[in-house]
Amino acid sequence: MSKSILSRFSVDPYLMALAAMVVVAAVLPARGTGAVIASWAVTAAIFLLFFLYGARLAPRAVVESIAHWRLQSMILISTFVLFPIVGFALTSALHPWLPPQLAVGLMFVCVLPSTVQSSIAFTSIARGNVPAALCGASMSNIFGMLITPALVVLLLSVHGSGFSMKTLEDIALQLLLPFCLGQLARPWLGGVIARHRVLTSSVDRGSILIIVYAAFSASVVQGVWAHMDYGSLALIVVLDALMLGLVLAITTLASRWLAFTKEDEIAIVFCGSKKSMANGLAMAGILFPGQAIGAIVLPLMIFHQIQLFVCAALAQRYARRRVEGVTGPVVGPLAKVAGA
Repeated sequence: MSKSILSRFSVDPYLMALAAMVVVAAVLPARGTGAVIASWAVTAAIFLLFFLYGARLAPRAVVESIAHWRLQSMILISTFVLFPIVGFALTSALHPWLPPQLAVGLMFVCVLPSTVQSSIAFTSIARGNVPAALCGASMSNIFGMLITPALVVLLLSVHGSGFSMKTLEDIALQLLLPFCLGQLARPWLGGVIARHRVLTSSVDRGSILIIVYAAFSASVVQGVWAHMDYGSLALIVVLDALMLGLVLAITTLASRWLAFTKEDEIAIVFCGSKKSMANGLAMAGILFPGQAIGAIVLPLMIFHQIQLFVCAALAQRYARRRVEGVTGPVVGPLAKVAGA
């Protein structure tokens, strides 16, 4: 009965699970020994996330992506150039009204790589260039392990965020190392992972839930939310939606101006407008040590949900426009992509 109600209102259970972790962290935050255990659990979860990503990604996807360089360049420019420009302009203009941690959180959203799962799913629903979406999103994530930290140094220093050589070491050990190990293990694990997608998806989602709990738990212990007002939260929702809308509009117009096919346009629009919550949550604890991570990742969690609903509607619109005679919704995409 409850599942049918959630389905009727297009509310994915996983999104509710994320919200539940925030509530649990508010009521039962990890303290003392519990906080130490949570920290180790987060480290293990991040390692596992990137190990599985490395084991899933076929090396040929990297090679294939280079061949369609114009399309891939558009995706990378949108992800790592257009988004930061839009975010920097908005946070600078509204700096007097934005708490510093939320301003950092908004900029952090802008420097993250694209998603893989949801970019491919929405491109498929919209009947776009799925192979290009796979390659583009994959390249975005690979480059993001290096570009995102660099952009944090370049852009977030204006908000007082620290960065050190230890941060680089942590990125190498917690992100690059497990990814490389996953690539090495792919000949033995690739087939197993492909046959047990439900299991690997559960591991991915479970890891994110652990990271969300630990992040918000630490913020509660530090007393961050006592100084947070509803007006700031509402402003974050508006700015997240505005950033997404601007990037969607710009990538759509640019794709048409540059004479890309409709299939390529769809891949560019969906890959270029996404931000990976999985990667973002994993990177936040490494890039912002000792800071109130819960407040920093809040704009990312809100952006994640907004992008799901907006891009679900956009994908259905693309599908209806491109296929004559299709009048109803194509597929309920939230169930496929909510954990990406």
